[in-house]
Amino acid sequence: MTMSSELCAGEMAVNCQPFMRFHGVHGTNVRIDPSGTQATRVESFANGICFSQDPLEPGQIFLVEIEEKELGWCGHLRVGLMARDPRTLNTVPEYSLPDLVNMGDSWVFAITRNHNKVAQEDGEITSNGAGIGLLTDPYLNVGKIKIPRDKLVARSRPGRFSHILDELYKLNVLPPTARRSRIGVLYEPQSDGTHQMHIIINGEDMGPSARGIPANQPLYAVVDVFASTKSVRVIQLEYGFPSLQTLCRLIIQKHVVHRLAIDWLELPQLLKNFCKYE
Repeated sequence: MTMSSELCAGEMAVNCQPFMRFHGVHGTNVRIDPSGTQATRVESFANGICFSQDPLEPGQIFLVEIEEKELGWCGHLRVGLMARDPRTLNTVPEYSLPDLVNMGDSWVFAITRNHNKVAQEDGEITSNGAGIGLLTDPYLNVGKIKIPRDKLVARSRPGRFSHILDELYKLNVLPPTARRSRIGVLYEPQSDGTHQMHIIINGEDMGPSARGIPANQPLYAVVDVFASTKSVRVIQLEYGFPSLQTLCRLIIQKHVVHRLAIDWLELPQLLKNFCKYE
């Protein structure tokens, strides 16, 4: 085994991940852009199921950002895992829930405006750094997996009175179903030889939303561009150490009351924008 392969076999195996894109197999109402990174539902509210081009590695996040919403529909984005090659499907089901799940070998989680956290086996609701922790901890920890939060966290564009009217504004965190929200799925290996599926919403782990997933088949990400979610884009992640720019932003955010206060600092405008939005 070479030195590079040894590194890829360790805890940070996701460092060696390839460019992430959508699979050529997808629902009949979905259009994938030429880069393979944007999926848009062009008709109706269903038949919007997409898959990752390649199976995921342990701890590797398939992360998408909601780019466009469509009013008039009930329901939102759905994400999960499928333990089969999409090319083996005779047809892509109309719905991920329940159709795809009922076919077996699939685990899908419906994203809602609230209450996405799942209970641990002891009945407690899990929490992993919500709120102020998102501003001070540069890493997301899922079991032994450690991932920089930088590109996992979505931030709203501030309005004049956002800091007064919306507590989420102070935390730089968007509601899960909002435009620009970032949602991802990964799996974590367990000591008993199975996997647990975790949903990540704007840098926060929602907990093990599926347990006991067999480890004998490759796992592809499932993204259902459903109902009010019209278009999503794959976000490419860089694993390793946070950049100096990111660490500086975390310190600035930690010492201001809300993001509008960043405008009062004597900083270059590009740095202000980075601290407030990116």
